[in-house]
Amino acid sequence: MSLKTWFYRGGRPNRLARLLDRGTAALYALGVAPNRLVRLEVAGRRSGRTVTLPLVMTVVDGERYLVAMLGGNVNWVRNVRAARGEVVLRHGRRERVRLDEVTPKRRAQVLKAYLRRAPNAKAHFPVGKDAPLAEFERVAAEYPVFRVVSNDTAGRAG
Repeated sequence: MSLKTWFYRGGRPNRLARLLDRGTAALYALGVAPNRLVRLEVAGRRSGRTVTLPLVMTVVDGERYLVAMLGGNVNWVRNVRAARGEVVLRHGRRERVRLDEVTPKRRAQVLKAYLRRAPNAKAHFPVGKDAPLAEFERVAAEYPVFRVVSNDTAGRAG
């Protein structure tokens, strides 16, 4: 078992991973890291308290996306769904956005791009970054993907 999978054994971060995630999220929020690294802030579905975690953003065809590398049963995904997608992303500045979940049929291309952009995620995916798109289509239903919609765009959407 690799260190990366040990940190998230059973699909949940262990104590050390949670500590490292908090530090990483704080760093990402400052905007010091590359712009693909963001901090997600979402209301906890039970506590209502703000939950933060670091994520890697992927851009495909000019659209921004966030991927749940541990699958759909992780807390941040359930919190985003409970919040109807209303979250804050931080990378140097605070941006209120809506996360729209992408249907499994449209996820494969984003998942492939995500693995190229987030090398640490490969430990959690059953396909390699250079696998054909058909392999990503096969596993797409297991990995939620959210399109990032800025509030300006969301306000104009009909």
